[in-house]
Amino acid sequence: MNQSFLNRLLTQAFGVFLGIGIAVWLLRGFGLITFIPGGVILLLLLGAIAIGLISYVQKTWWRF
Repeated sequence: MNQSFLNRLLTQAFGVFLGIGIAVWLLRGFGLITFIPGGVILLLLLGAIAIGLISYVQKTWWRF
């Protein structure tokens, strides 16, 4: 697997997780989707942070 391909994939995954997490959080705050528990939103945002950190480490640490 090419390093630039992996970096692009991780960056896209970070954006998707962050975008979905923020969208669900806002829609739940407006009362449009009330059936989604707060833990799911928290997992989405924590997943985005984890993927973002992995992407950053993958870019900066040459052995990874």
